[in-house]
Amino acid sequence: MKTDLLERKPWIVYIMLAFATSSWGSAFIAGNFATQDLSPSAVAFFRFFFATLLLIPLMLWMDKGGRRPKGKEWFLVCLLGLTGIALYNIAFFIAARDAPIVKSSLFIASNPVLIAVLSGLFLKEKITGKNVIGLILALSGAFIIITEGNVRQLAEAGLAPIDLILLLAVVCWALYSVLGKVALQKYSAITSTTYAVGVGTLMLFPFAFMDTSPAQLQNASLLTWGSILHMSVIVSVASFIMYYQGIKMIGAAKASIFINLMPLSAVILAMLLLGEPFLYVHMAGALLVLTGVTVGTRRNSQGKKGNSAKSETTDSVKVSAGR
Repeated sequence: MKTDLLERKPWIVYIMLAFATSSWGSAFIAGNFATQDLSPSAVAFFRFFFATLLLIPLMLWMDKGGRRPKGKEWFLVCLLGLTGIALYNIAFFIAARDAPIVKSSLFIASNPVLIAVLSGLFLKEKITGKNVIGLILALSGAFIIITEGNVRQLAEAGLAPIDLILLLAVVCWALYSVLGKVALQKYSAITSTTYAVGVGTLMLFPFAFMDTSPAQLQNASLLTWGSILHMSVIVSVASFIMYYQGIKMIGAAKASIFINLMPLSAVILAMLLLGEPFLYVHMAGALLVLTGVTVGTRRNSQGKKGNSAKSETTDSVKVSAGR
């Protein structure tokens, strides 16, 4: 059936992947809307609370009888929940509220290169010259985006608090992705994601409880709750299914190309819906970031082909639900 679909209507698979990855960019806009009424921790909690309600039956259906965490493996699950769900999303929603979406989305787009480098440091994966070149290019682009070309102002005033929040988000997601590679050696993608989201939601609850009053929940607009449900249903669950199915149909290498649509969709939506400007300095930074990501994460076509394909798959399937 997979081959028949690819032969008859390959465009369906590409549209599905484009929609999935573009929806991750829409999370920046939805987060900006939702944090107008609720705190970042509350938005993160409700997003993943509703997502957990959908992911649990999905896991039981897609991975019936699959391996589940036990014993000391719960420590890994807790680290996944802490880095990729709790800390990353608190930082993400603070940035969505306080930083220009164009700036934050382009900065976070540099993540894949840092993931490749951390995988080399912690998982002993080979760090190639391409990884190093990609990291330098991506960091240069991120630096231009953060400073908006004003290096003197950065030297005099230092990094702004929101820039440090963005940096925290990038580091947390990179750690989550590296830990995810370990988890995917033990569990299926849907199982590791469901447990990480569930544990992360529990970690977010006390912060959401302290930051949110009943009056705030009652007064939250339909736009706020609609934005949260969009992130829960479309961004966290539906896009996960579509992207994972896309990987199975065309392979991780081709599917991962579509990840570059995330910052593009975020920038376009920010310009259309929030009226944010897209400056030449943003364009220069974006080109460096995307070039760095392309160079730094490209794998050799020859050599250990099977191991490369497996590694690409684990890299790709872990990117969705927490986004």
